[in-house]
Amino acid sequence: MAALVAAGASRSAVRYRGFVLLPQPDLGWLVRPERSPMTVLPFRTPAISLCDVKALVDWRLDGAPLQPGPRR
Repeated sequence: MAALVAAGASRSAVRYRGFVLLPQPDLGWLVRPERSPMTVLPFRTPAISLCDVKALVDWRLDGAPLQPGPRR
């Protein structure tokens, strides 16, 4: 029973670098920005580890275009 509780606890929402990583029933992840404006759109991942999801967020942030400044 303790193993089931521990496994469920490891699948709770995680905040990472301005994103909320939400575990899905299919063992994948839904990755959403915490707030707007969004530089990276929300996306889903296949069933991968939390470390892999964080690496994917890092990779997407490195490739995201910079936000444009205010128009004059």
